[in-house]
Amino acid sequence: MYCKKLIGAKCYLSPISPNDAEPFTRWMNDLEVTQYLSTVSKQISYPGEVQFIADMQRTGSPIFSIVDTATDTVIGNCSLMGVDNVNHNAEVGIVIGEKSYLSKGYGTEAMSLLLDYGFNILNLQSIMLRVYEQNKRAIRSYEKVGFKRFGVRRKSRCIAGEYQGTVYMDILAEEFTSPFVKKTVAGA
Repeated sequence: MYCKKLIGAKCYLSPISPNDAEPFTRWMNDLEVTQYLSTVSKQISYPGEVQFIADMQRTGSPIFSIVDTATDTVIGNCSLMGVDNVNHNAEVGIVIGEKSYLSKGYGTEAMSLLLDYGFNILNLQSIMLRVYEQNKRAIRSYEKVGFKRFGVRRKSRCIAGEYQGTVYMDILAEEFTSPFVKKTVAGA
């Protein structure tokens, strides 16, 4: 069962569920899905993923399942990592694991909802991410929601014999327009 924590037109964010262990494990072992993730070299087991979900639920870490609004199908996940409540910043991560949902706006909408949570629920000021420079689709998506590049770490990763740079991007609270939280709170 999924709970609609933050709702968009195409997808909503729900707290992760123990039932997500099976699709998460499948995605994290699929080279097409993980080729742009730091987990590409790891073997993710089902018991390990069950434990990961239990740990995230126990610590209350802001990690969400991305669920298709029309079908209630889990299609990916996203999270805020390293939340710094003193300096009001964090880093985000996202994956759309169901490949049939790629390049259809789900990742962009899910990222926008996650930023809304970070800026308007957690009161963060700055959110950053890292993305490999060959992941052009993701970079375009991040730019659509307002992320700006602030640096590149050259030749920071080698896969299939090719070096890739890591692009660093960030967005500030004042550069972001709330798609859900402010509208929902104002409507109350």
